[in-house]
Amino acid sequence: MSVTLIHHGHVRLLRRAAEFGEVRVALTTDDEIIRYKGYSPELSFYDRKEIIESIRFVKDVVPCNWLITDEFLDEIDCKLLIHGDDNINPVTRHQVLVFPRTGGISSSELRSRAAKILRT
Repeated sequence: MSVTLIHHGHVRLLRRAAEFGEVRVALTTDDEIIRYKGYSPELSFYDRKEIIESIRFVKDVVPCNWLITDEFLDEIDCKLLIHGDDNINPVTRHQVLVFPRTGGISSSELRSRAAKILRT
């Protein structure tokens, strides 16, 4: 997860993930977000980590690169990758469970709404 701006879609995904066992969130580092999204996240990695750790469905949070690999999942002892339907992670031999994204909300949408408010 990047969780550059947290919203209810993130919480819903974490709640569903908890139905399958303990939830370990792989949280994208600031450098990776800058490299792949082209901007600095509104909240730093440590601020995002603190927020995610406070969600009752989450056991722990680990830093990760933009793309999750089989090797990374082995490193953190993860048996199941749960992701929204925008998943592009090159995970091959682990089970991947994909859920639809929550309609009408995304961090990009929140960013756009905030910019519109600032312009008015």
